[in-house]
Amino acid sequence: MRNHKLLFFITIFFFALGFVNIHFSLLGIVCMTLPIILLLKDRKKTWCQGYCPRASLYTNCGKTKKWNSRKTPQFFIKGNMKWIMLAYFGVSLFFIIMSTLGVARDIRPAMETLRFLILIPLPFKMPQLFDIIDLAPWLTHLSYRFYSMMMTTTFLGLILAMVYKPRTWCTICPIATVSDVILKK
Repeated sequence: MRNHKLLFFITIFFFALGFVNIHFSLLGIVCMTLPIILLLKDRKKTWCQGYCPRASLYTNCGKTKKWNSRKTPQFFIKGNMKWIMLAYFGVSLFFIIMSTLGVARDIRPAMETLRFLILIPLPFKMPQLFDIIDLAPWLTHLSYRFYSMMMTTTFLGLILAMVYKPRTWCTICPIATVSDVILKK
């Protein structure tokens, strides 16, 4: 099964929706649950092989480069890089959950800025075309956290697509790694 070529518009649309209102970033939960649902249903990596919008984005961006790409490092394919990325993903999700619980319990204020690699605040405030009034602060915090995580991993994947082969990210994608573990059981 080949990845559908125009699915990259979904990724672009996801990030554009964040500028409309950050709460749309909660759609990122679909990108984490749908692959597992399809995996359990089909017993193969249906999402990765045919429906992943980011794989489509990386393929399309990687094809536009004018220079020869380097081979994907073996450390990514057979080494520990996929486990390092899975650990980063797990730690990020842990921080997202714990900080959101802290906001929900009024222990800490809601974060309303984007962060790269979950730690580095970006030096600008994200514009919002419209605000949704009277939403719980923890929901806004969770939205910024999800958008930040999706932005970070998409950015890293684009860099890898430009330096190495277009779908190099796919070799270390946490969802693909979890899918591999489930398929081996």
